[in-house]
Parts: sequence; structure tokens; C-alpha cells
Amino acid sequence: MPRILLGKPIIDALKARSLERVALLKNNGVDPALAIVRVGARPDDLSYERTAIKRAESLGIALRLFEIEEDAGQDALMKAIDEVNADSGIQGCLMFRPLPKGYDEEAACEALDPRKDIDGIGRAALARVFTGRGEGFAPCTAAACLEMLDGYDVSIEGKRVVVVGRSLVIGRPVAMMLLERNATVTLCHSRTANLPSVMRDADIVVLATGRAKAYGADCFREGQVVLDVGINVDADGNLCGDADFEAAEAVLGEHGAITPVPRGVGGVTTSVLMKHVLDAAERCRQ
Repeated sequence: MPRILLGKPIIDALKARSLERVALLKNNGVDPALAIVRVGARPDDLSYERTAIKRAESLGIALRLFEIEEDAGQDALMKAIDEVNADSGIQGCLMFRPLPKGYDEEAACEALDPRKDIDGIGRAALARVFTGRGEGFAPCTAAACLEMLDGYDVSIEGKRVVVVGRSLVIGRPVAMMLLERNATVTLCHSRTANLPSVMRDADIVVLATGRAKAYGADCFREGQVVLDVGINVDADGNLCGDADFEAAEAVLGEHGAITPVPRGVGGVTTSVLMKHVLDAAERCRQ
């Protein structure tokens, strides 16, 4: 049986370090604060929001919630972003996406101050991920993947990594972050020829396609480390990842490892969000 890489130990370690950082910031007169901008009331946004609020409260990070009615329009959203940008007491902002139909998402993302863009939604924030220069923040889920690997002492340098999924939220950023850590990275997608064969050749596989149980036993081999970032609902209404967990578990063997869904990478994402708030607050101090 492979090692099951649970998110909780990583969350606990990040929390312990974050509590120390919050105390130090407050001792130096800085009260870290997170803004959440939400348009409408999608159930998945509300679920993540509740988790973020609970995590912020547990750390002593202040939180301001900007709730915008779905039919309020672009001007109302831009006004909220302007307010976040102008408030020196807010160091980081999370804006939920995708925005409802009729909103200009690109304009909203680009309007957010890059110094407060702690989830890497704007071009200026992503520039750091793709160029290695600047102070932008990586998308939190992509950063959570590296936190998982580091937290479980999985070596990255020199390893062959296959990332399946090419979105700007996870796939492309995590590929660049792994490349920066000296992995040899192959970025795959739905048009990749012989995908199962390509995946089996990897030491580390990152799944980020949002396709429930799409990757079965033929996609894995013994000894691999599999990070399953997909959060889906299967035919029985249960949460599941992109991997067919039972099939992968049977193939990976005792020298392999895999993250479950739920209780894997997903929970670490909110902890990384808080880490980024504190990074931004410390930069403001300097």
C-alpha cells in the first residue's frame, strides 16, 4: 500500500509558523488583514469562504468581506476593488472566480493591486511565477502542491514530473514552480498523445484537470508520488479526485505515495492563502 499524504500535518505545521509570524507582526504594530471579494453566492465560493474565515480567526488575522449582489454590475465590483487597494490596513485580497456572466473578469483581476493579489490572479502577480522576478504571489493551490512535497520530504530536484492540466490556476503555475526547483517537467493536457504512457514515466504526477476518476491503473506505476488536486463529484455524489484512487493505490505499491480527495491538497490551499497574507504584511513593514 502506498503512503497516504494527508493535508493535516502540513496544515498544522503552517499554522504553528503562522501564529509565530502574526505575533511578531502585531508586536511591531502591524495587524495583518485579509479582504474577500465575492460576487453572488455560489455554494463552492461560500464553502471556501467559511473555511478561510475560520482559518483567519484561528490565526488572529482580521478579515473584511465585500459581498456583491450577482446583478450589481461591474461598477460595483470595481468600486470594491478600489476600496481594497486604497485601504492600507488590508495587505491581501482573495477574489472569487469565475465571476458571474456579464462581468469583465480580466479587468477586475488587473485592477487589483499586485502587492495585495495573494492568489495570483493578475498578470503582474503571475510574472513572478513565470519569470522568477518580481514580488507576485503564486496561485495558492499551486503553492500548496509544493508545500505538500516539501512537508513530506519528497525530493524535487532532478525528478521527472508530469503535470496533467494547463490552467493558469494550477497546471501552468505549478509546472513553472517545479521547474524553478530543478525538476524536469512535462506539461500535459487533453490532446497529449499516449498520455498514460507519459504519466507512467514520471517520478511525480500532478493531476489538475477536474475530471472525476479519469486516470486509472494504466496511468501509474509502482513508486510514484501522485498529487491529486482535482475536486469532483462522482456518479454516487461523493467527492473524489481526478485519479481513480483505489486503482492507483493498488498500482503505486509500498514505495509510492498519493494524496486523497478530500483530506489532501485542498485543505492546504487555505493555509497557503494565510501564509501569503503574512508575506504581504511583512513586505509592508519593510
